[in-house]
Amino acid sequence: MVERGTAVSSSATDEKQSVLEGFKAFLMRGNVIDLAVAVVIGAAFTNVVNSVVKGVINPLVGAFGTKDLDRYSSCLKGPCKTNEAGDVVSGVPIMWGTVLSATLTFLITAAVVYFLMVLPMSRYLGRKAAQDKQVEVEHAEAEASEVELLREIRDVLVAQRGAPASAGQADGGPESGPAPTER
Repeated sequence: MVERGTAVSSSATDEKQSVLEGFKAFLMRGNVIDLAVAVVIGAAFTNVVNSVVKGVINPLVGAFGTKDLDRYSSCLKGPCKTNEAGDVVSGVPIMWGTVLSATLTFLITAAVVYFLMVLPMSRYLGRKAAQDKQVEVEHAEAEASEVELLREIRDVLVAQRGAPASAGQADGGPESGPAPTER
């Protein structure tokens, strides 16, 4: 019975250790770290965008009306009345200024992310792919010239031995290589 309890404890310890190892492997994957960095940068970037909307966009809109977009609203039912705290006492207000402000914030964020992050990264990846393709082409050309050189060396060695090379082997055609035993 003592051994059985030990086996269960050992199995539980191994399972805990494998779970911890799996969790460590999950955390060390590149995309998890990239995601954490993106969340931190995104949170900081939100403050920048909100400042641009409140400091630049709202005053520009304010040139045609009120400076605060959140104050733009319409009353759906009856006259809208608010108390000193800003709570609606009567009527059904539609706060379309808040929606407009949030939409502008989203559009600015999307434009900045696209033009400062996505577009440059896609251009970089495109250039890198073109360079990789060029390296592949150069490698294939070098390999083809190496094969041709090896065929020439083979033909010279065969000629030095005095054995005639077959026509297919001399021109590097499909007959090159060891002769098949059956046809």
